[in-house]
Amino acid sequence: MKFASHLARTRVMALTAAAIVAVLASGCHKNSKPNYTAPEGAGTANTAPTAVITADPQTINVGQSVVINWRTTNATSATIDGIGSVNLNGTQTVSPTQSVVFHLVAKGDGGATAEASAKVTVLVPEAPNVPNGSDLTDDRVFYANVADVFFDYDSYEVRPDGKSAIDKTAAFLNAHPTVKVVIGGYCDDRGSAEYNLALGENRANAAKNALVSAGVAASRLRVISYGKEKQFCSEETDACWQQNRRAQFTPDK
Repeated sequence: MKFASHLARTRVMALTAAAIVAVLASGCHKNSKPNYTAPEGAGTANTAPTAVITADPQTINVGQSVVINWRTTNATSATIDGIGSVNLNGTQTVSPTQSVVFHLVAKGDGGATAEASAKVTVLVPEAPNVPNGSDLTDDRVFYANVADVFFDYDSYEVRPDGKSAIDKTAAFLNAHPTVKVVIGGYCDDRGSAEYNLALGENRANAAKNALVSAGVAASRLRVISYGKEKQFCSEETDACWQQNRRAQFTPDK
């Protein structure tokens, strides 16, 4: 009996020792890999902005239009020289009167910036020197010295580039007082025929009034509206629609 009791106590002590070892081992294992939470924002960095700008077409004649297209990523604001603040991504039709570089600046968080540029070359024909009293029967002389006036969508307000065209045309007409002009008002193909006839007349009259203000006698200017019946361009694009929104000067013979 004593032997059996001793054996039982031995077994209990062995089991107890094994349990202690297991607990210690478990505790050591947990302590070897402590829980760790990374600070908020650790391992991330501000992504720098990017900017791309294109111009289509890149070369135009004076009076024609260009479609500016720009895209940015990771930006909070964007500006284009000569246009001002713009959406982060966008498209705009412009009619520059001289060669220009459209410079895009995109700004991101933390003051980071990205820049891109698109150059547009504007070809301005050199006006021939036509003395007073010269034979002006050649239409090429007329068209080399006048410039059509272009308008924004659904508008007959003369834009700054239109004022430059008026100044050029008025200088030629004032130097040649026998020349008479038909001013045709044109519209793009959107909207009803009746509405565009009225809009075309308003555009032609706006150009006429500007010429009169520049010293050209009103009796030399005749107005006609073509509305949307005559189109300079038939594509359904912003650049094409812009070509169709104009007041055109032609010799009145």
